[in-house]
Amino acid sequence: MKIVPDYTVIFADEDIVVVNKRSGVLIAADRYDADAPRLDLSVEKEFGKIFAVHRIDKDTSGVVIYARNAEAHRALSMQFENREVSKIYHCLVNGHPLWKDLHVDAKLLPDGDAKHRTIVNKRSGKPSVTDFHLIGSCGPYSWIEARPHTGRTHQIRAHLKESGFSIVCDPLYSGNQKPVRLSDIKRKWNGDVDDEKPLLSRLALHAYSLEINHPKTSQRMIFKAPYARDMEAVRKQLAKLFKVDPLADDNQKEVTVEA
Repeated sequence: MKIVPDYTVIFADEDIVVVNKRSGVLIAADRYDADAPRLDLSVEKEFGKIFAVHRIDKDTSGVVIYARNAEAHRALSMQFENREVSKIYHCLVNGHPLWKDLHVDAKLLPDGDAKHRTIVNKRSGKPSVTDFHLIGSCGPYSWIEARPHTGRTHQIRAHLKESGFSIVCDPLYSGNQKPVRLSDIKRKWNGDVDDEKPLLSRLALHAYSLEINHPKTSQRMIFKAPYARDMEAVRKQLAKLFKVDPLADDNQKEVTVEA
């Protein structure tokens, strides 16, 4: 059985390290499972002491940045606090939105119900804003780009649920955890359904890009995380069958530096 690494390195210098996290790995310690695999511990084995400045969900894959010294940590933390960081997520949802663009401004309360989900709560929730863009629909699914302007736990998933949509294979916010199978999207499929392996069976949410000012040079940098193998397989199949591709207009460079 092939072991999938917890991350691959996108960029590293003396001040920052940027990695592409696999789905299923925690960012930090978990109060419910102290022995679960952790990204920060894995990265520290390769790069030494690191400082966390943000986090993404365990089941979300994609770009994560760490500071490598106290000065970089302060500079990056201030950028996140002041909302100077631009984040783009790609997700595959069940169904077809009737909107092209959707602005969601709904206060969120983490751990707000018995299932430890983030819920909309106008009285006790914290201000939370996400902009969604419909990339295109394909069969029973749609590709959506999400730009969160705040960093609440499960923010994208909770805001989508509030808008009537759920991410494919979401174990918390969707009543439909059905995996993506080629037999479900390809009309002429001649394989054996009993032996078919799903193309994707985990949360279809990917932190695709992160844009920051370098903590030392102040250069604007964009880091992009390529899709993992399962999500890439789905992208290729849907693009082939329905001509909808979330990466169609992207040069897919992993690091871009703006002058």
